[in-house]
Amino acid sequence: MKKFVLFAFNGESMCFSHVLLNALNMKMSGHDVKVVIEGAATKLIPQLVEEGNPLEVLYRSARERGLIEGGCRACSNKTGSLKAAEEQGLRLLDDMSGHPGMARYINNGYEIITF
Repeated sequence: MKKFVLFAFNGESMCFSHVLLNALNMKMSGHDVKVVIEGAATKLIPQLVEEGNPLEVLYRSARERGLIEGGCRACSNKTGSLKAAEEQGLRLLDDMSGHPGMARYINNGYEIITF
């Protein structure tokens, strides 16, 4: 089993759908996978739970499987999605000056993939 953390920076919904698809596929293949929502991707947080949004089913599936590690506190604040993240119970990551640091994942044996 390999360990991966997918850092989603891109705020385009099509790109984020591929993050979720890959995370789910990697999990089904037996890997330890985490998704970190960072940068411009944090603006998608409110939309991810909207019924009828094409990403909603993928996001719910990823959350149910424990794949969503959390979202960047600083970027969520900057993009106006902090309140939505809190309402969803999304873990806010801020160990590196308000942003999620990659070092702790690397130190724990994770490979980093950025989108």
